[in-house]
Amino acid sequence: MARSMWRGAIQFGLVTIPVKLYLATEAKAGLSFNLLHKTCLTRVQLKTYCPTDDEYITRTDTLRGYEYAKNQYVVISDEDMESVPLKTVRSIEIELFVDAGAGDQHGSRFVKSAYYLEPEAIGRKAFYLLKQVLREEGLSAICKIVIKDREVLAALDPYAKTMLLTTLHWPDEIRALEDLDLPEEQQEFKPAEVAMARNLVGAMKMEFDPASFHDDYREALMAVIEAKIEGQEVVRPEPIAEAPKLVDLMAVLEASVAAAKQGRAAASAPKVAAEVEEAPPARARKRKTA
Repeated sequence: MARSMWRGAIQFGLVTIPVKLYLATEAKAGLSFNLLHKTCLTRVQLKTYCPTDDEYITRTDTLRGYEYAKNQYVVISDEDMESVPLKTVRSIEIELFVDAGAGDQHGSRFVKSAYYLEPEAIGRKAFYLLKQVLREEGLSAICKIVIKDREVLAALDPYAKTMLLTTLHWPDEIRALEDLDLPEEQQEFKPAEVAMARNLVGAMKMEFDPASFHDDYREALMAVIEAKIEGQEVVRPEPIAEAPKLVDLMAVLEASVAAAKQGRAAASAPKVAAEVEEAPPARARKRKTA
């Protein structure tokens, strides 16, 4: 059973909705590698060292400290963290509501983490009332909450049978576009180029099925590891040819549209073949009945 990682309440106006917070995503562990000593292949141990006492210590012998001056620390305990005088330590404080589609305006494109909300039994009616209003009005709730010792900006949105809290970056955490080499002038396109680009997008447009995507890199790397374990020679792939320089945009678009259509036809071919194979028995049954 999933375990909540935060418990508090949604606050907007005078309404209080007790909720629990659950991580909505989990990072699949990548292939784990250990550091080995180059000469003997012994696994290297990483230890916590105290230079004052000249000894290695365990994690249980450590405390949380804040450096307020050079080599001067004040110890901050768990009780100190709990005593921070902010409502958001135990509540999701809704600050305002914005149009759900205005992602660029309130920075929801720069999301950090996603969390599911589970209402306590006493707050279910208010929870689902807020969810329904947000959905019907096409709104997102912009709020603040303290998670893992930090107050974060977040957006609250209806999602399936619950609501989704997505934490956002603060404005001063988002790098300015001025740091990039972007042209000031607007690009001009020929009508034929725009039409062909739309054809390419249309040829590649289909329903998004997350289950059809998987980690190709992990599988390929695992194949290399298994080959080495079994003492087999690792086959080196052919070097990827450099992409041709973009000289004629129209020609490249036309070739891309043709390739996309061929790819879609190839993907649908097995389904067509299966339907053809199943057709004769159906016709045979019909003649027999007649």
